[in-house]
Amino acid sequence: MKKLLKKYRITDYDVLLIILVCGLTLFGILAIGNADIASRNKQIVGFAAGLVVMLFVSVFDYHTVTRFYPIIYAGNLILLLWVILAGHESHNAQRWINLFGFTFQPSETAKLFLILFYAQFIMKYRTKIKSFKLIFVLFLLLIPPLVLIMLQPDLSTSVMIALIFCTILFVAGIHWKLVVTALAVSVPAAAYTIYTSLNGTNPFLQDYQQLRIRAWIYPEQYANSIAYQTNNSMMAIGSGQLYGKGYAANEINSVLEAGFISESRTDFIFTVIGEEFGFIGSVIVVALVLLISVKCLIIAYRARDMAGRLIASGVGAWIGFQGFLNIGVACGVMPNTGIPLPFVSSGLTALISAIVGIGFVLNVRLQSRKY
Repeated sequence: MKKLLKKYRITDYDVLLIILVCGLTLFGILAIGNADIASRNKQIVGFAAGLVVMLFVSVFDYHTVTRFYPIIYAGNLILLLWVILAGHESHNAQRWINLFGFTFQPSETAKLFLILFYAQFIMKYRTKIKSFKLIFVLFLLLIPPLVLIMLQPDLSTSVMIALIFCTILFVAGIHWKLVVTALAVSVPAAAYTIYTSLNGTNPFLQDYQQLRIRAWIYPEQYANSIAYQTNNSMMAIGSGQLYGKGYAANEINSVLEAGFISESRTDFIFTVIGEEFGFIGSVIVVALVLLISVKCLIIAYRARDMAGRLIASGVGAWIGFQGFLNIGVACGVMPNTGIPLPFVSSGLTALISAIVGIGFVLNVRLQSRKY
């Protein structure tokens, strides 16, 4: 470790980013503890392990890792294919594998692996980033992991990876005509998806996914079925008012404790925060997510090379987009997607992957340009 530290100036270490991540994770541990004590203990262990790996990665030159980008890409595909062939099924989805006695979710690590892969791949061919040929190759390389994730099925993670990919391309400096073309295609495509889902005729989405969109648009028609969870979530968040009902409120006063919210330690963890810590606690969590994402983008702006810029911006997009997508679902402004809140939701793979991603961002900061 001392040899690694000699390469950098310790004054360039971004302690504030670590504090923000630790603060957000501690909020999650508190919220998970009320929902499930066993999960809280696992989350604490995962947090401690993640911090150790993060500190090591933060002083380990990211170029040493990204130069193995073909192996990173191939390893990612192998893990995702493993899920399809021999994965563990739960809640009508096959997203987990047993690895050395631990339950592991490759779709979560896929976000970090693809960020590292594309950072080096684009760095290598950065002079051709405005060519349609290279953009086509980049899209082509995205298809296999996206398809494998969608087959689990996990549409929300597929959407997240697509958003991260688009952010990376934008930061890399693709031609403005491609940006306009993408907007011209994506906006009508989103409208088409919503319209056909309302009629139940969308050829690309499964029936339950179309139902979630209909329940999002017409929650009153599905109040006792698909929209039940989201409606109760909004009720619980609103009942917290300004200061919340307090940690581990009793069953009489709590929508959560009365058993009206399922998946309260994962997809709807923000509901727990809203009810127990109120508007103030919710704002703090939203602010922490925003600040972590913005810090990553600032580090990306100051990165010394293209690879560092893409790693930091990719992780920033990951935390920001996924955080606000999760919060949007809990508040009823987005369809129910089943995606975790970074650093907060229960789940060791998601937690450690995000913390390790921050470790790479910290190393980009240590090697950043000086002003």
